[in-house]
Amino acid sequence: MDILSILGILIGFGAIVVGQQLEGGHLNTILNAVALLIVLGGTLGAVMLQTPLATFVRALKMTAWVFRPPVLAPEKQLNKILEWNQLARREGLLKLESIALEEPDGFTQKGLQLIADGAEPDMIREILETDLDLIETRDLAAAKVYEAMGGYAPTIGILGAVLGLIHVMGNLADPSSLGSGIAVAFVATIYGVGLANLLFLPIGNKLKTLIQRRSQVQMMLIDGLISVADGDNPRNIESRLQAYLN
Repeated sequence: MDILSILGILIGFGAIVVGQQLEGGHLNTILNAVALLIVLGGTLGAVMLQTPLATFVRALKMTAWVFRPPVLAPEKQLNKILEWNQLARREGLLKLESIALEEPDGFTQKGLQLIADGAEPDMIREILETDLDLIETRDLAAAKVYEAMGGYAPTIGILGAVLGLIHVMGNLADPSSLGSGIAVAFVATIYGVGLANLLFLPIGNKLKTLIQRRSQVQMMLIDGLISVADGDNPRNIESRLQAYLN
């Protein structure tokens, strides 16, 4: 569980609520279901219009990463690479085929299988780096969905404000309806700017950071697998891959 993400949301929204109270305002003045519907519905609709279905679904699945990031464990990965190297030097590269079948990660499994099949190190690197580029491109596109939401939300908030003012101007003869129209006008703007800067944009940036960290660990894995295929000395492998941990 990523405690920092939870604290960030609580502190961000909490500061606004507390600030509203300290200024003498009331919480119910910034709670407006109509304004929230306009901002969230409009933002979601705009993003769905511009995003392919597979990318949108991937973005929804990756939202959980904000609170439960993927387990990377680069130190554990390094130890595995050293074990594979010792096993390959002792019993041959073909022995890695049985290890590949036990690996839960498809990327790692593919690399081990390529080594066991006798592929040349340059070919292994080319195949794995291509896979890594495609995975990274797919996930970065999903992270940009939240960046797009952060871009649309303030504009939709302004649209909600204009709708509220139109409602106000059309009912000047009925003072009882003026309050709700003005509330929608200003609260919609708050929702648009607040959701963009406290939720959507931070989520997008957090996902991009996690993707970059995962790619770094996978690059370490690629270099480690190439070293195993080349039959390098375990000490040299460890020294070279330690740079990824530092």
